[in-house]
Amino acid sequence: MSNAISRLRTALSNWKKSRRRRKQRERIAMAYLLPTVKLAKAWAGQEKEPSNFYYKLTPGNRDQLIQLISTITGGGYSAIEGFVAELEQDDELRLHLETQLKNTGYGRDIEIDYGRRLGWYAFIRMTKPRTVIETGIDHGVGSCVIASALLRNAADGHPGRYYGTEIRREAGKLFTGKYATTGEILYGDSIESLNAFTQPIDMFINDSDHSSEYEYREYQAIADKLSDSAIILGDNAHVTDCLSRFSRETGRKFLFFSEKPIDHWYPGAGIGVSFGEKRLQ
Repeated sequence: MSNAISRLRTALSNWKKSRRRRKQRERIAMAYLLPTVKLAKAWAGQEKEPSNFYYKLTPGNRDQLIQLISTITGGGYSAIEGFVAELEQDDELRLHLETQLKNTGYGRDIEIDYGRRLGWYAFIRMTKPRTVIETGIDHGVGSCVIASALLRNAADGHPGRYYGTEIRREAGKLFTGKYATTGEILYGDSIESLNAFTQPIDMFINDSDHSSEYEYREYQAIADKLSDSAIILGDNAHVTDCLSRFSRETGRKFLFFSEKPIDHWYPGAGIGVSFGEKRLQ
């Protein structure tokens, strides 16, 4: 009888220890997850954008982005940081976007921050592309960011042209005013538009249909149209390996930048960067 009681006490003690360890692990996990849940609940109570979320990057993440662009383009850190700050401090662009958001009724609580688009802008300002294509434009925030970079390049004596592809006619409402003077939106199926495109492409930004099959078909459609110094920026590289695979198959290099947003429940996406080997020489 005493042995049975002893075994029961041991089993009960082990159960209590296991329960305490489980509770401890839960507390550790919740310390990471609860702040994100609180941010998500606050976000859900507002009229925010349902996709292509807007947020700032952490200071450390911003630094990582600048270092990546500096490594790929050969530009100095201070020059790249200057371009990033240029976009962050562009009050005219921010006013344009905020005004157009109100006029179009996309969402009364939407606040524009650029996240990884800071990288798009800095790449364009640093490399001075003559032709930039962005597939999938949604509201048109990225389109205006690209256009702003092209306008500044033109003022510096390096004009460039923007082409956005978009299947939805209602998309791209923010791409107006002086920003629309830099290029045009090609409405229709993205791959059909890319197949019909005849100019050399210096920068290609993939941000349309996020299925891996369609993404890869876009890269195939532009493979023979890329200039010698062309850079591809993939907006889906945190989900698929399409751009990495395309880079391997075509003798290009690939790097990935992972976003770390400030004060947002979304964990961040990133930028996949495909570029020719000579850029690292």
